[in-house]
Amino acid sequence: MYRHAVRGAIALAVIAPLAALSRPSSHAAVRVPAATVTSEAPSKPGLQTIVLAGGCFWGIEAVFEHVKGVTDAVSGYAGGTKAQAEYETVSTGTTGHAESVQVTFDPTKVSLEKLLQVFFSVAHDPTQLNRQGPDVGPQYRSAIFFQNEEQERIARAYIDQLTKAKVHPRPIVTQVVKLEGFYPAEEYHQNFAERNPTYPYIVYHDLPKVANLKKQFPDLYRNETAVAAR
Repeated sequence: MYRHAVRGAIALAVIAPLAALSRPSSHAAVRVPAATVTSEAPSKPGLQTIVLAGGCFWGIEAVFEHVKGVTDAVSGYAGGTKAQAEYETVSTGTTGHAESVQVTFDPTKVSLEKLLQVFFSVAHDPTQLNRQGPDVGPQYRSAIFFQNEEQERIARAYIDQLTKAKVHPRPIVTQVVKLEGFYPAEEYHQNFAERNPTYPYIVYHDLPKVANLKKQFPDLYRNETAVAAR
């Protein structure tokens, strides 16, 4: 049985009854300011991608699938080698991989810095080291895998801005690392929240993130997912 299936069974027996008594939430969303350092205008038209990691990829994917301007969000693995990009192996925490999401977006509709604002506010808690909520291990670390100098510049400047402003109660531990390779996860992980909205783990940890996106970024939120919009 896959680890997430075990987690779901436990959540159903323990968490779900508690969720009925209070609104579920994986972490308290933090309102963060917009980035003061902005991206350069695209030199040519076309889509761009950024790879983000922040706990179980189900939740990160669920959030960005609902962001206007995002054309796709794919769960996968980054930080390790292709040979070890397999769920059961990555789950050991020994491969160097992080559960990640490759976000494809149209920079004329949503900027990289706006995506990072969502990432640092509602998508995950960037102050948790090698864990996210109930998920523990380096495979659940917070990371931005950049593909070029521009992405690295924006990411580092924004983290520096948030750190100096003391937006979060604890230090931001998000890694900013060059992307060496992104490897899509198994098909059953893709669009998991969309396909399994009543799954206990999704109900307790991930749907509140989507709800916070709608609340904090109403102009950015779309009800249909990127998959449905295609």
